[in-house]
Amino acid sequence: MSPLPLEPDDDNNSTDPDGAGMRKGLASYGDRGFSLFLRKAFIKGAGYTDAALDRPVVGIANTGSAYNPCHGNAPQLVEAVKRGVMLAGGLPMDFPTISVHESFAAPTSMYLRNLMSMDTEEMVRAQPMDAVVLIGGCDKTVPAQLMGAASAGLPSIQLITGSMLTGSHRGERVGACTDCRRYWGKYRAGEIDAEETADVNNQLVASVGTCSVMGTASTMACIAEALGMTVPGGASPPAVTADRIRIAEQTGAQAVQMARDRLTIDKVLTPAAFENAMRVLLTIGGSTNGIVHLAAIAGRMGLDIDLHALDRMGRETPVLLDLKPSGQHYMEDFHAAGGMATLLRELRPLLHLDALTVTGRTLGEELERAGPGFRQDVVRPAARPIYPQGGIAVLWGNLAPGGAIIKQSAADPALMEHEGRAVVFENAEDLVTRIDSDDLDVTPQDVLVLKNIGPKGAPGMPEAGYIPIPRKLARAGVKDIVRISDGRMSGTAFGTIVLHVTPESAIGGPLAYVRSGDRIRLSVAKREISLLVADEELARRAKETTVVEPTAERGYKKLFLQTVMQADKGVDFDFLRAPNTVGKVPRA
Repeated sequence: MSPLPLEPDDDNNSTDPDGAGMRKGLASYGDRGFSLFLRKAFIKGAGYTDAALDRPVVGIANTGSAYNPCHGNAPQLVEAVKRGVMLAGGLPMDFPTISVHESFAAPTSMYLRNLMSMDTEEMVRAQPMDAVVLIGGCDKTVPAQLMGAASAGLPSIQLITGSMLTGSHRGERVGACTDCRRYWGKYRAGEIDAEETADVNNQLVASVGTCSVMGTASTMACIAEALGMTVPGGASPPAVTADRIRIAEQTGAQAVQMARDRLTIDKVLTPAAFENAMRVLLTIGGSTNGIVHLAAIAGRMGLDIDLHALDRMGRETPVLLDLKPSGQHYMEDFHAAGGMATLLRELRPLLHLDALTVTGRTLGEELERAGPGFRQDVVRPAARPIYPQGGIAVLWGNLAPGGAIIKQSAADPALMEHEGRAVVFENAEDLVTRIDSDDLDVTPQDVLVLKNIGPKGAPGMPEAGYIPIPRKLARAGVKDIVRISDGRMSGTAFGTIVLHVTPESAIGGPLAYVRSGDRIRLSVAKREISLLVADEELARRAKETTVVEPTAERGYKKLFLQTVMQADKGVDFDFLRAPNTVGKVPRA
């Protein structure tokens, strides 16, 4: 191959071939020829030859971190991606970005998701690459990367890190994190002692990788494949398997082809792709967080999520995947059952089969290539669903004029039509102080209400919406109680829990004016969440109550509080959305 010419013929943003590879996005020195000359000089200091530098460049976003065990296999994935890129004739260039882990990020990983998306977008935009491989897995990393890539606009492909393996505790199969919550609930109720709690703690996470149930990480993995953003079969292989490494190699090779074909992300992230992803979210009993993340990704493409249309879609989309917390199995079982191909094959009549994927083929073509399938018991046939409707329902009422969410497939059927007395906690600190008090005035028929844990209120909309059962009730054997908040809960959680109440209490939403003793009515059948207080009384309370929105003096927190949007807009920053809204999804 001939050496790179020292005089580029294009500007920095050109899509002309001369603007590809190492010629792309030259640093500005006022002399483009010198810019390329200098870039070549420095990269050759790392031992690269002209022959290597003349290939299509594939960036690899490396999110490995000692603080992120969900990405503990990142070094092996990076090497496999590089192998795939080189076998396909490309030049792999890995680079670091922010890595966010659910259990290690304070105050909550959601607070840092948008920052990670900005880091991803700007590093993809700033550095010369013709395509990018995004390595993510833990809850907020995949949405952050898809958000950033959507805004950057390059050919982009997602590589999921993969789920952890399951462990064994005293003969029982266990895995994070539904079983984490179940065993912690037993401990709070006095059903197990500290010694057994310590024993099970050693078994819940049996390897590196993401949660082994249908939490947010697994949900986003399935959504990424449904969007067409992974190679076929990219969602389900566990982190420590050879299958996952082979997927990584295939991903690297496909990235090179995408660069050559100029298959940019906007050709994949279409309205049809988002509608397919929503179908999958509903049929897998996916995390409620999936709606927030899909809204944020769609917003980067100029699309709003129509919650009314999403709920209508949910009424005709049954839950077919038998995974915890809505079912019984784990992600490694889903993989053994054929993964997403098995699920999509069963869901086929409800999908847009003409949606393009990162392979350059349509979803329908990929399903044909996947073959006829085989007998298994993890994905149910449509005639025998786990749950007759989608796992998530959207609620409205005077308590949530902008909507609220409930994961009906993981709720107690006996509580989904319920009226009870409100027991109010003003914020997370109030909850921690009083929830375990023997003096707490609460019964199993009451409704726990937690305020000020929304996007601005916390800040960052933490997963504190999974309000624990008050200790006095837990010890009495109570396993569920209706709970309401403007926050989120983990996709691994279960219970009759109303979340994402919009607008949030911190900006004066109706939730701010709920008082202990008020009556609240929940009707999932009618999609209703109502505060049984007269409009006049609510208006009086609003007039008497001063709501001061949270502020900060400096730094990222100031940026966050000034620009973050509500749950229905994906809790993204307003200035990161596409400048123009072009439509809504699901479409009519």
